Amino acid sequence: MRFRAAVLLIPLCISLSFAAPSQPTVEELKARLQSARPEDRGNIALQIAEGEVGAADQLFQQGKIDEAQSAVKDVVSYGRQAGEAAGQSGHRIKNTEISLRKMAHRLADIKRTVAFDDQAPIQSAIDSLEKIRTDLLNKMFSKKAK
Repeated sequence: MRFRAAVLLIPLCISLSFAAPSQPTVEELKARLQSARPEDRGNIALQIAEGEVGAADQLFQQGKIDEAQSAVKDVVSYGRQAGEAAGQSGHRIKNTEISLRKMAHRLADIKRTVAFDDQAPIQSAIDSLEKIRTDLLNKMFSKKAK
């Protein structure tokens, strides 16, 4: 009975592994951002920023503070690009705002795990992301002229 189950599960697992699309790396996304259509740039910049948050977390855990701080700066830079693209196009504003909020929360979690001297740049990044979020929320809920 177990043998039959194993025989059936192995091909299923293999087919699922080939069917799952591979996630592009942050470097691949950065290269794609330059040649992307204007309406796609916001989404790509958001993906890069999310990837940089994960990279910053790993780098802080590994003790690579300078590289982690650089990743945090990239989070703000690409988050700003995503916010500007969403604000200009008027598309995906809500999704962008939600993603920026999640990134700010994750950075706050990271901030609690690092040394006190390393917290100021992370707090600055959190404040920047919150400012971008506030601008997007104002755009979403502003009264439109009739």
